[in-house]
Amino acid sequence: MRNALFYLGLGFICTHELDAMTHHEWRLLYGLRDLAEATARDAFVAVHVPLFAALVWATHQSSSRWREASRLALMVFLVIHLGLHWRLSTHPLYTFHTVLSWTLIIGGALCGLAYTVLVLRRR
Repeated sequence: MRNALFYLGLGFICTHELDAMTHHEWRLLYGLRDLAEATARDAFVAVHVPLFAALVWATHQSSSRWREASRLALMVFLVIHLGLHWRLSTHPLYTFHTVLSWTLIIGGALCGLAYTVLVLRRR
């Protein structure tokens, strides 16, 4: 069950990042929002290459301790990520108001919460 929740949560966050492109999420992020539009967009895309590579690398290590810790960290982040979106939802440049956007954000958070609860109960 934990593996299913992890992979579903991973799917939600990866798909959310596709959706983030359509909503110009870089306009909300420190370090990117002050750049020219094209530069910020390209930087937003480019930074996801090492980010996703590191994410896949960390969550698929042969060391079960490292693998489980990084998976838990991602799942906890998905819950925090919902809070960040909730906090930003009234920002004038925030456009994640579609059913799809919130399904991806909340779906990831629910997977993250369920995964975290299962891990904590196991301990």
